[in-house]
Parts: sequence; structure tokens; C-alpha cells
Amino acid sequence: MTTIAAGLSADWLALREPADAVARAADLADRVSRPLAERPHIVVHDLGCGTGSMGRWLAPLLPGSQRWVLYDRDPELLNQAEQQPPRAAEGADVAVETRLRDITRLDAADLNGADLITASALLDMLTADELARLVASCANANCPVLMTLSVIGRVELTPSDAIDTAIDGAFNAHQRRETPHGWLLGPDAVRVAIDMFARRRADVLVRPSPWTLGPDNGELLVAWLAGWVGAAREQDPSLAELAPEYVERRLDELAAGRLRVMVHHHDFLVLP
Repeated sequence: MTTIAAGLSADWLALREPADAVARAADLADRVSRPLAERPHIVVHDLGCGTGSMGRWLAPLLPGSQRWVLYDRDPELLNQAEQQPPRAAEGADVAVETRLRDITRLDAADLNGADLITASALLDMLTADELARLVASCANANCPVLMTLSVIGRVELTPSDAIDTAIDGAFNAHQRRETPHGWLLGPDAVRVAIDMFARRRADVLVRPSPWTLGPDNGELLVAWLAGWVGAAREQDPSLAELAPEYVERRLDELAAGRLRVMVHHHDFLVLP
């Protein structure tokens, strides 16, 4: 996730969905849709689907009738995804199946028959072992894999502030923190995933997909800022005294129409 403190709440996912749709690399969707156009029916497996925003963005860009298999370990998010299904272009049929699963524990049978595997804003929350299992499952499916909106540890704020670097560094350290399952990869996940796929002799196409936020994204920017600073404070308690005034300055800049934030992500498409 782009912000740890916001968590995977449905409200946060709904708030970020429009910015996600604008940021994703549409040319990768076009690249994968061309060979799929030859098939009468497409089966897409969406890993860690949340409320289903990836499907709502991608389904209209894919040809013909589709079946989406949605995976998440949160039953409430899966229920929302089922209630807000993807819609294909030109009224083509779309069927939806939900599976309550831990996507790091998939086996070959789970992804059998997939024409495309997708995920969004997922990889940075995995450990190296979890990512290795996920890559192996995807590679064994022998179909294209489209991963979008993985953070890469770069945030640019305009105007700049003296403690931007300290907060960004602490946030990135928080994303790499130790958990009961191991050390999270955080912003290193994209590089590690690409290396893992490349070692399996897959072709990987990488594109930038930054959020570019300003006054028109005010509600999202406020939530992102709270999560970004909150995670940094949790990681580095020495920031506690500076953070409240920093956030107040940033909110004043937003209210004045001056604040701009670019949160860098990468999308990549794996072609087996």
C-alpha cells in the first residue's frame, strides 16, 4: 500500500480508486489485450483484489466476454468486490467468482486456466519468501501477469520542506519493517519481483505509474499525508515533536492551492 496507516479499509480503497485509475500504465493493458483478442472468452485471476478496483479499470480495456476470479483474505472486501463487479466494453458478459484465500499460499491448481493474472498495490506488503511463492505460482500458470502500482520509495512534494527527507526515509524504513512473517520488502519489492521473473526467462516490461496529486485530490491527499507521516512517526519516534507542525504547514499549503505531491510507482507486465 501507498500508506500503511490507512490500512486496507474499504473507505481508503474507494478514496484512492480514481487516482489509481489515472496512474496505471494503460499501454501495458493494451499490450496484453492484443493477443487475448483472439480468444472467445478471457479468464482473469485478480490477486489481493480488495474491493475490485483493478477489475473495474481493466475489464473495459480487454476484449470480449470475461470471467474474473477475485482473491482476498478479507471477506468484507470480497463482498464489496462482488457487489461492484467489473464491466466490459460494449456490453460484453462478465462473470465474477470470489475466493477467500491467502494469495501467498496459492498452488498450481488455483490458477489453472488463467489467461491473465493481475494484482494492484500489493507487492510492497510481502516478504521475500511470500513474494517468491507468489512468483512461482504465477510463473507456473504460464500466462501474462500484470502488476500495477507498486511503490518504489520515491515521493516528491512541492514546495519542499526541511524535514521531507527525514519523513520519507522513516516511512520507507517502516515499509521494510520486521513482521512475524519476516522482513517486508516495501519499496524493494518491484526490483526483487522483476529479478525473480527474469530468472525464469520471462520478458518483463516496466512502466512508471505515479500518483500526481494536488488540490483537486484534496481528500485523498489529506488521508495520504496522515498515513505517510503517521507511519514515519511510528518508525522514528524522534519525529513526534516535528510532525504536528509539519502536517499543519502542509495542510495550509493544500488549502492555499499550493501543495503538489508525486508518489512514484511502477507497473510491470510479465510475458512468459
